[in-house]
This record gives sequence, structure tokens and C-alpha cells, in this order.
Amino acid sequence: MYSIKLGCGHMHCGENAVRTLADLPAQRKRAYIVMSGTIQQDLGQLKMVTDVLEGAGFTWKGYTDVEPEPSFQTVLRGAADMAAFEPDWVIGFGGGSAMDAAKAMWVFYENPEYRELEDVMPPNEIKNLREKARLCCIPTSAGTGSEATRAALIKDTVKKKKYSIRCMRGRLVPDVAVLDPIFTTTMPKSLTAASGMDALTHAIESYVTPIANPYSDAMAMASFRYGFQNLAECYEHGDNLDARAKMLAASCMGGIAFSNCALGIVHSIAHTFGAEYGVPHGLANAIVLPYGLKFNAADPETKARYDELAALVGERDLREAVLALRRRINVPDAMCEVVKDEADFRAKLDALVEKAFADVCTPFTPRKPTPGEMRALILEVYYGRQAD
Repeated sequence: MYSIKLGCGHMHCGENAVRTLADLPAQRKRAYIVMSGTIQQDLGQLKMVTDVLEGAGFTWKGYTDVEPEPSFQTVLRGAADMAAFEPDWVIGFGGGSAMDAAKAMWVFYENPEYRELEDVMPPNEIKNLREKARLCCIPTSAGTGSEATRAALIKDTVKKKKYSIRCMRGRLVPDVAVLDPIFTTTMPKSLTAASGMDALTHAIESYVTPIANPYSDAMAMASFRYGFQNLAECYEHGDNLDARAKMLAASCMGGIAFSNCALGIVHSIAHTFGAEYGVPHGLANAIVLPYGLKFNAADPETKARYDELAALVGERDLREAVLALRRRINVPDAMCEVVKDEADFRAKLDALVEKAFADVCTPFTPRKPTPGEMRALILEVYYGRQAD
């Protein structure tokens, strides 16, 4: 038995989708907009959003103090500021960090009695949602799919560990998503590449997890097809709105896919490098993906599933296709190109292995690693080759 939630209550997609913000149902019409830094304001994108809101009679307030990897301390500060403003709509506007932060702030705004991350971690169920406000997400990158997922990834900067705030009943999935490709055209090429590879990783890992189901399969297959066929075009011709719109769709469908099954070892290792070294999540997945594919392909059933995905885009070998795409969009070959302090990496290797094993995604990877295999895989990810 499994339960399915296929995305938000409403998803508005395509050029000028931002105009649908005027139709957000609200009594007090107060919108709290969560962003990661001032980039949306600097690019004029925030004004595109607020012009629509103001035209519909909304009062709004922006919050820009979200880090690239949102911390729990930031969540608490934002929730307190949100409580003072008393919005009836919370809007996450930006990449995955802004959307995840908005989700988490919303949880603590709705439940002011909560004080710790553990209060909202499974098996604890979030008590109140939608009592004070509803949630809208507007992605400006095509990767995380957070606008359609039931989770928010938050970093504990003290323990150097990432936590997934989740509602297993799907109540953390936003009420509304606005997928307007105009907001993604200003992404730097490096972010287009990293976020796009994140979306492909979601599609691939959700397709081979042991708890995949017909509905998650459908979303994963479509996500992979649209993502693989449009990522290089978005990278090379960033103003192509049709390709950008299809990449946003790929990202969103990937988020729906893994929200209805799970992810795997690529994410486990990516989360670990992100928490310990601050490697951006999309870039970490982009680097780790082909090594995870190689590891899992030793399982014949998983290899057969990989072959199915490859056939969807006219390729014979999924790993070789991913490697070719990575070269085309200039993804680093190995983690040592990003985490340059080899001595520190070697000193922390045992801790990295332990964190990867403890990650929420590890139980759902199709091929279960031993401690020795996890260690060898992390070494291979770091050096780009098998290492002692």
C-alpha cells in the first residue's frame, strides 16, 4: 500500500505565469517573501512579483537573510520576523535554499511552541499548518523541485549535518507553484548546470529506489527525458524560454517523483559533502552522480532500469550519457576540484562515511553498501578514481 500526492494544489506554468499571483485567495492579503540574498531584487525580479501582488491589493515584506545552505538559526530568525508581520501567504522566491527556508519558517510560524529541529523531524508529526497562512513557491532555478516536495532541507551548523523536515502526509507540499521561465534566464551558466544535474539526479534515483511505484515512475521518466534533452540547451542558450520552461517542468516532476518514493546513495554522499564543506547541493550531486551510477549498476535489476532511462533519450549506456552531458556543461570530474584540502578530507574520512551511512536517503538506495564499500565510493568521488 502507498499514498500519492502529485504536486501542489495548483501549478501555474509557462510565460507570464507570475500574473497568477493576483489570484491568490486571501482575507488580509499580507505576503511574506523569503529570498536568498538580494539577487532577485537586484535583477528586478522581485518587482515583477510585487507589482502583481500590489495590483491585487497585497501588502508585502521581504526577507533576504537566507544562506545558500539555510541554517536552523536563520529559520528561527525568519519565523520570528514572520510572526511580527502576520502574513496569510508565505512565498518562497528563489532557488531551493529560499524555498526550503520558506517552508521551514512557515512550520515554526504556525507552531511557535516548537524550539528545536527535532520537534519537527519524523516520527514527530507537524501539528499545525495552514492555520495562519498558506505557502506559494516561485523557483528561479530548475533543480531542487522544492516547489512540489513535502520536505525542506535545513543545515545544523553546529553538528555540520543536514536534516530533512518532512510531513509524510504531504502537508508540507506548497499550495501553489508558479513556474515562470523568465525567472531562470538570468542564472549563471554554472548554476544552470549544477541545478539541472540535481534535477536529473532526482529523476534517476527515484526511478531505481526499491519503493518506486507506477506514479513515481511516470514522473521520474518524464523528468529525466525533459531534463536530459533540454539542460545543455539551457546552458548554451540561456535565453531560450521554451527550453527553460521544459527544464522547470523536469525539475518539478523530479520533485514529485522522489516525494512519492525516495532517493539514494548519490544524495547521501552529496548531503555529506554539503554539510561538511558547504559544497552547493546541485554541484555535489552533479559530481557524485556517475560514481553512484557505477556502484549501483553492479545490481542487474538496477542496471536494467538504468538502461530503460537511457533508451528514453536514444542512448545505450546511462552512465556514459551522463558523463558526456557533464563534459558539455563543464561539471568538475571529481570532488577534489572543489574540496581542495586533501589532508582535511583524509582526516575526516571516517566521519564522512559515518554521516553518509546515517543519511535519510541511504536506506533506499537499490544496492546497499557495506562500510568498506561506502568508504571506497567516497574516496572514488573525491579523487575521480579508485583510491586506497
